[in-house]
Amino acid sequence: MEPVPDDSDAVDLTVGRAAARLGVTVRTLHHWDEIALATPSSRTTAGYRLYADDDLERLRRIVVYRELGLDLEAIRSVLDGPSAAVVSALRAQQDQLAARIDHLNALGDDLARMAEAHEHGLLMTVEEQTAMFGPDWNPQWPAQARRRYGDTPEWRQYAERSASRTTDEWQAVADAAAALDRDLANAMDAGVEPGSPTADALAEKHRRVFSAYFPITQQMQVVLGRMYEADPAYTAHYDGVRGGLASWLRRIIDASARASGIDPDTATWR
Repeated sequence: MEPVPDDSDAVDLTVGRAAARLGVTVRTLHHWDEIALATPSSRTTAGYRLYADDDLERLRRIVVYRELGLDLEAIRSVLDGPSAAVVSALRAQQDQLAARIDHLNALGDDLARMAEAHEHGLLMTVEEQTAMFGPDWNPQWPAQARRRYGDTPEWRQYAERSASRTTDEWQAVADAAAALDRDLANAMDAGVEPGSPTADALAEKHRRVFSAYFPITQQMQVVLGRMYEADPAYTAHYDGVRGGLASWLRRIIDASARASGIDPDTATWR
């Protein structure tokens, strides 16, 4: 940075005083001079830049257009080009600004949905939830899950997916879960044994269907199987589909895990 002389009696402003008056840096004025965008009218005998009133007016216009988002070459066109070029450059910048505003508004909406999803899980009314997930659905489950699991990575993954998921996509998730319940009940009725290829395929289908909420490993699936059998709400759901289904589902999950080298008795949520 070049030294600033004492110019208290000068009519023109030194680069330091000009920069301070305009609210820019000395380095910025140096750069604008170097690219011939705003060159000072004169220099001192020692070679220091001096800015006259006309120079300051051009600098003020540059600052205004820069704050409006124009790049330096566009500003050069506005200041030095014909009037038609000026209008064209300003209209183009207006269009870009409008597009950016639309983009920022969309981002704002997305952030609002993300925050709501982290707080509530499902971005649907109670009526919409019941219509989608069936009469056995408890609208309090998302709030209960938030209290129990809100600090976990899985809840964050669930919230992020919920924020971006459309009603049709949620309907597909609900339909897949309902179809899985039917497949499980039919297999149990048919006497399918845990550990058989059919049972293992169903256990894998269960893991795939519920990974729509967040990624589920086989160890995590084993923990879920225990919960289905131990938690009255989950037991009521599966046994409501078919008596004994909660215990049968846990057994086919455990058998599938054993086939993959996982001990169901020691499996943890990981």
